[in-house]
Amino acid sequence: MKTLKNLLAITVLFFVVISCKNETQPEVKTIGFESETVESTLDPNAEYALAEFTIEGMTCEMGCAKTIEKKLAKLEGVKSAKVDFDKKLAMVEYDEARVTTTSLEETVKKTGEVYSVKDMKTVESFAAKKPCAEDCDKACCKDKTDAEKKACADECKKACCASKA
Repeated sequence: MKTLKNLLAITVLFFVVISCKNETQPEVKTIGFESETVESTLDPNAEYALAEFTIEGMTCEMGCAKTIEKKLAKLEGVKSAKVDFDKKLAMVEYDEARVTTTSLEETVKKTGEVYSVKDMKTVESFAAKKPCAEDCDKACCKDKTDAEKKACADECKKACCASKA
């Protein structure tokens, strides 16, 4: 009798397991999603302005400067953005009709609480490094022609001149 009960229990269990399983293959669900591609919506006929400003509070090039640069570049209407960590300088080219200097400043501040914008100005062109000859303060460089200033700069011991050698 005991054997019969065990055999009956195994048979019932076998039928329950088999009847619950309709398919031998596991069910695979494919979930589709659309990837968002940001297309350039820059207007080629727009008036683009150049803004330069100092960013205070940056502590590293990759974490701070690059993050701010990416946030600025993603703004609708920004054509280009460059953040120089060493100079703490941001240079942004933007569509004046879609972006304001206030929105640029707000974007920097929203990136991190420690960042602040100083000396915001609209410029005709981004600041270029002055030639060393103009920067050399040796007495021999005063009141000289450009060629003489260049020769003087070659002798100059300032860091900008030494890096060219």
